[in-house]
Amino acid sequence: MLPAGQIGQAPATRCCSESGDERKNVEEKSDIYIAALVGNEQVLTISSEIPKRIQSALKNAEESELFLKQFLEQETHLFSSINSHLLTAQPWMEDLGAMINQIEEIERHLAYLKWISQIEELSDNIQQYLMTNNVPEAASTLVCMAELDIKLQESSCTHLLSFMRATVKFWHKILKDKLTSDFEEILAQLHWPFIAPPQSQTVGLSRPASSPEIHSKLETLFCQLLKLQTSDELFTEPKQLSEKYSLPASSSVILPIQIMLTPLQKRFRYHFRGNRQTNVISKPEWYLAQVLLWIGNHTEFLDEKIQPILDKVGSSVNARLEFSRGLMMLVLEKLAADIPCLLYDDNLFCHLVDEVLLFERELHSVHGYPGTFANCLHILSEETCFQRWLTVERKFALQKMDSALSSEAAWISQYKDITDVDEMKVPDCAETFMTLLLVITDRYKNLPTASRKLQFLELQKDLVDDFRIRLTQVMKEETRASLGFRYSAILNAVNYISTVLADWADNVFFLQLQQAALEVFAENNTLSKLELGQLASMESSVFDNMINLLERLKHDMLTRQVDHVFREVKDAAKLYGKERWLSLPSQSEQAVMSLSSSACPLLLTLRDRLLQLEQQLCISLFKIFWQMLAEKLDIYIYQEIILANHFNEGGASQLQFDMTRNLFPLFSHYCKRPENYFKHVKEACIVLNLNIGSALLLKDVLQSASGQPPATAALNEVGIYKLAQQDVEILLNLRTNWPNTGK
Repeated sequence: MLPAGQIGQAPATRCCSESGDERKNVEEKSDIYIAALVGNEQVLTISSEIPKRIQSALKNAEESELFLKQFLEQETHLFSSINSHLLTAQPWMEDLGAMINQIEEIERHLAYLKWISQIEELSDNIQQYLMTNNVPEAASTLVCMAELDIKLQESSCTHLLSFMRATVKFWHKILKDKLTSDFEEILAQLHWPFIAPPQSQTVGLSRPASSPEIHSKLETLFCQLLKLQTSDELFTEPKQLSEKYSLPASSSVILPIQIMLTPLQKRFRYHFRGNRQTNVISKPEWYLAQVLLWIGNHTEFLDEKIQPILDKVGSSVNARLEFSRGLMMLVLEKLAADIPCLLYDDNLFCHLVDEVLLFERELHSVHGYPGTFANCLHILSEETCFQRWLTVERKFALQKMDSALSSEAAWISQYKDITDVDEMKVPDCAETFMTLLLVITDRYKNLPTASRKLQFLELQKDLVDDFRIRLTQVMKEETRASLGFRYSAILNAVNYISTVLADWADNVFFLQLQQAALEVFAENNTLSKLELGQLASMESSVFDNMINLLERLKHDMLTRQVDHVFREVKDAAKLYGKERWLSLPSQSEQAVMSLSSSACPLLLTLRDRLLQLEQQLCISLFKIFWQMLAEKLDIYIYQEIILANHFNEGGASQLQFDMTRNLFPLFSHYCKRPENYFKHVKEACIVLNLNIGSALLLKDVLQSASGQPPATAALNEVGIYKLAQQDVEILLNLRTNWPNTGK
């Protein structure tokens, strides 16, 4: 039983808990009921609104239908009205159209008459000006008339155009004839043209007392003739050579300069056309020199008297270049006529090309003639002529190559007695060949198109390859005497050509050709993407293939020389390898250390060959030679002499003395630390000559720390960096001076 005070406590507690749950349930039900009521109200509200919305939409649709019917009725009415109006207006429209056409026709007639009136007015003005001897105004009026002619060119009024052109031509001829006559008279007073040398010109110019007045008239007439330029171009077609020469487009030479050129053109045609004794096809230098002389004779006058006039009127024309351009056309016409006559005579054609190139060089360098103007190289670039030029160039280049290679001095350096100049020890044939290539470059570098230059570049590459093949043939004849003078001279030649081509590859001219070649290859898809990328990034050059072949030949020849010397050294080293290294007296037992007698043949042979090849090879080749030889000697002495023997203390000391005091110094003339090229031998001597304690300690470290960092550190500590741990262990085992352990 529960105590009296606890009766009813437990049930009371349970009752309170139950009543709390019921309250919560009632609240939840109440919330649900309220939500349901709200939902019902919303449904009722929406249900009541839907009919209203439907009714409103129907009403709007009915109103729209009504409006549409009204619009359709209006459209029908308007359409009917418009048709009726059009039918009524049709006769008026036809009458109005006819009137408009008549008005337009009358306007055209009026415009036509205005043009005729304007032309006649200008023509009358010119006539009046000429009657009053007012030539400047007449020339200015003619300029206006010529400009009208140009404006009318788009018109379809052929009769008006003909009338305009005939009128301009009529007055142009009158004015041109009058001004030309006056201008020629003034030029005659100035003793034009100046046939005498420049020194005589100054005397001639200062002779007339009325010189200022003459020059004033010259300026006036020059300016008036300049005004006729526009009309002159309407009637005068500039002289053009055949399209096959691909001359750059250019305007006519200005009229006053044309008149100044006339007497020189007559002289040129008189002397260098027809059956004159001065017209000799084998002497192109005669007319080329004459043109250069004329340009030189007139330069001062053109610069000092004519150019200021052009500057004054605001013209951009350069008087001297305009004069040169006019004379150049004479030369181009002459070349175009002569070349077909001598195309298949190699000597005459080659002579012509030589003279033309000399002429072009002086014309550009001395007289400042621009390369963008028409010049002789455009004539030489014509397909038939150009292919012939390439053929002749190749023929004479091969002849010069044959001559250079067969010369008695072919393999002798021109500068053999000049030490500072003869570093490359270039044989005469190689010097001649590269000079030939350089001359060819100078001959074609100013060609007007990149495609022509690339064809010449291919010729040069073919010549290099041909020369390389000839060098290879001569080299094969000398293979048995690979240490001979001629063999070394061939090697020097190969090295020189390769070096020069590598230098040329960085030249701006050849870099430009490389870019041009890249564009051609890209168009023709003749190179892989990798090769195109290398060309574009300048990683390769136009001479790469040639340089690679030459470098391969150079390496093969050097290797053959190194192998030859190495064989001799090996033969001389046989006795040295059989030295009694086990029984040699220690250093303490000898008063003075001396070279092993068996090492003398080895060192003498080595010394003699080094001296011989130092004299025969250029510096860069000899450096490669002795380094290759040192590398082979290092391996040979290490493997065939050191590893093949055992050494007592005296033997190890003797080996070290022979190497460090005799072998290494042979190479000290060529580098500061020759022992760095004999690392195997140097480190082997270190291991063999370690004192007993250090050797034992090193041996223990190597055995206990095989392949571990402590072993590497121990080797580095005694100066061993090249030899592997296993090699050092082998060398330690070659020592015989270990202490007796009692075993």
